[in-house]
Amino acid sequence: MPVVSAIIPCLDEEAAIGQVVTAVLAQDVNEVVVVDGGSRDRTAQRAEAAGARVIVEPRRGYGRAIQAGIAKLRDDTDIVVFLDGDGSDPAEFVSELVRLIAAGQAVFVLGSRVRGPREPGSLAPQQLIAARVGGLLLQLAYGARFTDLSPFRAIRRDELGRLGMKEETYGWNLEMLMRVAAARLPAMEIAVGQRCRIGGVSKVSGNLGAGVKAAWSISTTFVRLALELRASQRR
Repeated sequence: MPVVSAIIPCLDEEAAIGQVVTAVLAQDVNEVVVVDGGSRDRTAQRAEAAGARVIVEPRRGYGRAIQAGIAKLRDDTDIVVFLDGDGSDPAEFVSELVRLIAAGQAVFVLGSRVRGPREPGSLAPQQLIAARVGGLLLQLAYGARFTDLSPFRAIRRDELGRLGMKEETYGWNLEMLMRVAAARLPAMEIAVGQRCRIGGVSKVSGNLGAGVKAAWSISTTFVRLALELRASQRR
């Protein structure tokens, strides 16, 4: 059986994180690493009480939190799962993401929020637009058929290390899809749908300013990385 680790970045998610950690561990996940971005509530304590290992990354930025979690994974991890800590990602699909990789059917599996059942209000209009635009750009540039920029995903640890991830903010999820597509890694997508947050306020969809910042980061990441990847392929 592969050793599976899950990374969950969090900021002020005390209402949800305990339930999320418990649900993920129930999917035969060997460890859950919660990366706390300096929460002002009891996120860290509730995550630990549910069985997670908590590390603190004081520097803000989604990509920084993810990279901090990757750096602290147990050495024998074979498959890494990523998801949010607000309860919106249906944790019961973790086992399917892992199964497809363990069976050799894929190296990377994305859980699409825009496919499958979605609770009303679980995705904001700007998230749906970003998924559509991002999927179109990925198809045009690389022939990849992803329908979402979802944070809910899994990848083989060895391939993750070879991707060369650099993005430190909201563009991390898009960068990973672009690098997976550019490297022609065997990839799959499954429908997982989306639930409403258990509590708290979204750092992107719940705040117009953060939404604009995220959209700008995603757009600039695509252009910058597309040029970088094209240049590396010519060398």
